Amino acid sequence: MRIAVETWSPEYGTPTDEAALADTEVVVDAGREVDPGHWDPIRPEPAHRVGVCFIDGVRRVDARVWVTDDQGLTHQGICASYAAGVVQAGDRARVVRAEVRRRLFCPVPGPEGLRTRYGWFEPQGSSATDPDGLSLALQHAMGSLEAELAADDRADDDLLVVDGPLRLSPPVPGAIGYIKTHQRSYLPDEVGGIIARLGVAERTPLVFVSAPRPRWTWYFRLPVEPEHPWAGVVRCELEGTEPLASAATGANQITTLLPRYATRPHEDARAPQNLHPIAGLERELRRRMGDPALIWRGLRLAAAAGG
Repeated sequence: MRIAVETWSPEYGTPTDEAALADTEVVVDAGREVDPGHWDPIRPEPAHRVGVCFIDGVRRVDARVWVTDDQGLTHQGICASYAAGVVQAGDRARVVRAEVRRRLFCPVPGPEGLRTRYGWFEPQGSSATDPDGLSLALQHAMGSLEAELAADDRADDDLLVVDGPLRLSPPVPGAIGYIKTHQRSYLPDEVGGIIARLGVAERTPLVFVSAPRPRWTWYFRLPVEPEHPWAGVVRCELEGTEPLASAATGANQITTLLPRYATRPHEDARAPQNLHPIAGLERELRRRMGDPALIWRGLRLAAAAGG
């Protein structure tokens, strides 16, 4: 028996869900780039230095509220802050844009929101009436802000990496989704063993996922001591509208470029997957969202004063 201790701090869960060891229910085609019978790790040639733009967002529920409508009915809601930003990483990384928004999510039409000394929590209509649904509405709002920044702030010669699966709407051509955690496997059984054979900066051949949203996807390994087969393994994806040749070029560039941004265990609790530019952007966005205790107090005062 062999036991390996996961490098991620337990407070962040695990980068690999048990479901990752089972096949996904979506339809995949593993033979577009390389026939499944000839799958081997691919080690791309080092890519020439290009700029990389990283986009990420953070969100926070500042307070749970109860909103009473004109008919005297009371509904649940949340006051939340969310932010998104862009880091441009070349020889050095710098935040080129960051936006913070505050919203009151509730199903009651027409509330004026809450004005506090730290900002206005604008009303945001939501059909959700339960905490999970309200949290999902907050997630969608943050995703919309990320998509807005992705469409506005990308330099033509920069690669665009979005932290998380590609859910940008409308899609941004050439955007690459960077997935740190694995909740399912996109590899059929006959090629699934390739994960254990991946070296640092080596990738799997491309897999085409046809539903629910067509996309190309592949796995590769970041610099890490391979204590277990999935150590340091991340997944990336591209829109399925990209031609095979273009998708393979993008996969090769990302596989060779991203390892240089990998964190180490003494630097980040989610090393190596939480890349330096993403980790730095998350810290900056949380700083800009403000101290949660002060904002909670501001909301309490605003509510007590009638908004």
